[in-house]
Amino acid sequence: MSIAQTGGAGLGRLRQGQRVHRRQRVVRKKIVPWLFALPTLAINLIVILGPSISAGYYSLTDWSGVGAAEFVGLDNYRRLFTEDRSFHRAFFNNVLYLAIFLTLPMIMALVAASLLAPIRRASMVYRVGLFIPYVLPSVITVFIWTSLMDPGRGLGAQLARIGIPWLDQPFLGRTSTVLPSIAFIDNWHWWGFLMVLFLAGMQGIPADLYEAARIDGASRWQEFRDVTLPGIRPTIVFMILMTSIWSFLVFDYIWITTQGGPAGASEVLATLVFKAAFNNFEAGYAAAIGLVMSLLAGIIISVFVFL
Repeated sequence: MSIAQTGGAGLGRLRQGQRVHRRQRVVRKKIVPWLFALPTLAINLIVILGPSISAGYYSLTDWSGVGAAEFVGLDNYRRLFTEDRSFHRAFFNNVLYLAIFLTLPMIMALVAASLLAPIRRASMVYRVGLFIPYVLPSVITVFIWTSLMDPGRGLGAQLARIGIPWLDQPFLGRTSTVLPSIAFIDNWHWWGFLMVLFLAGMQGIPADLYEAARIDGASRWQEFRDVTLPGIRPTIVFMILMTSIWSFLVFDYIWITTQGGPAGASEVLATLVFKAAFNNFEAGYAAAIGLVMSLLAGIIISVFVFL
């Protein structure tokens, strides 16, 4: 065999080895990760996509939840947007709930986090104390506050007996105060969680930025406005997004406290879905409301993603 033939054969084996290596690298980097993720993707398709498709179908039917479903087209949506005043009120209550939770707990958490950030001694005690309400079950939280708000035996009644009036009122029994009262109860457990997240973000800001701001003569407010807020902006944006979504999906605190009463004053979309499906046996109509809720959540997510 000549030297040229030997060199050509070696070059061919080298190229073949490179092709095999490239193929193995593609399999290892592109295909193997998908194989590991495939079980999780399959579960998500079964658990999420399947029910979503069925909900979309049943929203176009007159269905009680059992038996055969009668196809009615867009009649459920026509009724939802043009006839059902309960839906309109529930939607307005959700918007009001959203407005409350995008302002009050955010401000409280930012102020508390900025006050706690410089503290080093016993700081963990303050954090744990403010975070404990978040880990309490909603049933216990509601029981505590409904007992405190009881107009006959609660905190307001005890204060009225010693000459401090105005708090012995049925806040959960009046249409004008029930929704803000439930939001107050929900916020009591929620704002501590926001505070912990904001505090963690603030502690990740380099101390050099604050020192440079002090050298330039910045006040405490200017440090907060020009250093702290830009430093925790990703955390704030993310929590605004999650708070917006959760405000439209709120159910437990309202259902445990008033079940949407009195006279629908605290009705929200989630409680309306529950009543339509399990009290009125209108599962098709409930599916239509649920899809509208999902659409609203999708719009909120799209606003934050694309703007």
